[in-house]
Amino acid sequence: MTSSAPFGRAVCAMVTPFAADGSLDPDGAQELATRLVDAGCGGLVLSGTTGESPTTSDEEKATLVRAVVQAVGSRAAVVAGVGTADTRHTVELAQAAEAAGADGVLVVTPYYSRPPQAAVEAHFRRVADSVGIPLMLYDIPGRTGTRVEPETMLRLAEHPRIVAVKDCAYDLLGSSKVIARSPLAYYSGCEELNLPLYAVGGAGFVSTVANVAGPQLRAVLDAYDAGDNARATVLHQHTLPLAELMMASGLPGTVTAKALLAALGLPAGPVREPLQPAGREATDGLLRAYTELTGRGPGETPQSRT
Repeated sequence: MTSSAPFGRAVCAMVTPFAADGSLDPDGAQELATRLVDAGCGGLVLSGTTGESPTTSDEEKATLVRAVVQAVGSRAAVVAGVGTADTRHTVELAQAAEAAGADGVLVVTPYYSRPPQAAVEAHFRRVADSVGIPLMLYDIPGRTGTRVEPETMLRLAEHPRIVAVKDCAYDLLGSSKVIARSPLAYYSGCEELNLPLYAVGGAGFVSTVANVAGPQLRAVLDAYDAGDNARATVLHQHTLPLAELMMASGLPGTVTAKALLAALGLPAGPVREPLQPAGREATDGLLRAYTELTGRGPGETPQSRT
């Protein structure tokens, strides 16, 4: 990890594996986390949107952190999603994640109540003041109903423990302004913007698609860092069909990621209601796009290095 990418460049928004009966599968989580890190993920985000945080208990969240930290040790940063609509509950989750061994916490904008910017800022500062580990802010107004405005981000950047942003605001101008004027590490949370955001000073990505195609996404950043912009562009374009099917096909990314992982024989398990599993047709389409991108199919290890 570097100061410009405090949680690594290639970060996976990891699914939460469940057993067939729907209970938490810590052993499966350890197996999947190890595979992802072996494939080059420098960080793992647990209990985010992809990790089904709305339907896992506080105890399950802490158990998941402990299991993954035990599996990957110091080889990757483990960031625990702790965001809720309740500041007090978010503080409790953040403190529990720190006690469980997390390297950082992901804190989403409070949702549903649509707080004004001063309240959003106070929420994030309250959480940051409550722990001794760094925060990644999660700006996803399409889900929360509230944007973290650039000027608010710049004020929050003054806090010593607010170090990064998972950016799903779809505002490249606003993000570019904050990147230029602050030390915040901006991570793309939307796969189609991984390369554009990186090119204007972003730190990397936090990706659902990385559950199955981490090496291919990381290769884009590697090519750009090597100064081969043309190759980076081509590699980025190659990732888009799978990213579109997983993230913009009408099914949530959790559903598509778990469908692919299960089809590949990797730990995933069912989704929890209200989510429903992907159908056979959708899964077959995902497998075709996955094979086209990676050159691998079911039964072959999906996380081999490129």
